[in-house]
Amino acid sequence: MKKGLLDILKGKFLVSGDAPKNWLFIIFASFLATVMIGSSHSADKKVHQIATLNEEVKELRSEFVDIHKDIQKLKLESTISQNLAKKELYPSETPPKKIRVKSAKE
Repeated sequence: MKKGLLDILKGKFLVSGDAPKNWLFIIFASFLATVMIGSSHSADKKVHQIATLNEEVKELRSEFVDIHKDIQKLKLESTISQNLAKKELYPSETPPKKIRVKSAKE
């Protein structure tokens, strides 16, 4: 057991007779580790991008609510009357009359 551990520490498995098989495995393991690291960095980048976009959505939603509230206020009859009063236009004092059109068949 002690000899096997010393051989591994000295790196004899890299220069022995079946060394090409060991080298291929080391290269393969290194490639997989590189792919895994790159994948995790890509996933982290996407998580940060999603968080940024969520914050932007929240800001835009609150801006929409504020603008919608202002528009609702501008659409009120009292607000329209005040704006038209500045131009000396006032609501009619007499109510509108309903006009009925009779067709020739009646």
